[in-house]
Amino acid sequence: MQLRNAYDAIVIGASAGGLYVMIRILHDLPAGFPIPIIVVQHRSKDERALLEEVLQQKCTIRIKQADEKELIQPGTVYFAPPDYHLLVERDETFSLSFDAPVNYSRPSIDVLFETAAEVYKEGLLGILLTGANKDGARGIKKIRLAGGTTIAQSPETADYPEMPRSAISTGYVQHVLTPEKIEEFLLTVEKR
Repeated sequence: MQLRNAYDAIVIGASAGGLYVMIRILHDLPAGFPIPIIVVQHRSKDERALLEEVLQQKCTIRIKQADEKELIQPGTVYFAPPDYHLLVERDETFSLSFDAPVNYSRPSIDVLFETAAEVYKEGLLGILLTGANKDGARGIKKIRLAGGTTIAQSPETADYPEMPRSAISTGYVQHVLTPEKIEEFLLTVEKR
């Protein structure tokens, strides 16, 4: 199956082992990357901005934590703040929620993926990476049912294969790729 390469937004979910893969796939993206990237990376609620600082040192594209009511812009990788769900609103801004954890996680990948699918529909690319739980599987299904494109990291390349494997088992993952292939693909995408 051929991958489409024009999108309005990209969402990425990662958990255990995610930092290394994130560096790998974001490292070569240019500052003028034409599409916003929105990420939930599971992390300690006490960690404030260390993840963003580490990634910004290794990447050219702008990396920041998402803020309440912030307008989503291209050329930026937005990360969910620790201990808050990150939601995409219909006016393409963010909202933050302190609602109960989903799949034992706050932020939850499912919450981000599901709200982004409602807004961007077929213009959304969803990517699920390494992790030790099932968060993201339900969101991958929602993205696909809304007409979006879905990718999971190949479990044999994941430090923690449970998360991509759970998503793949739903039958809604269209492409299973190595981190290198995900990076190569992202370098070809353009604004829809």
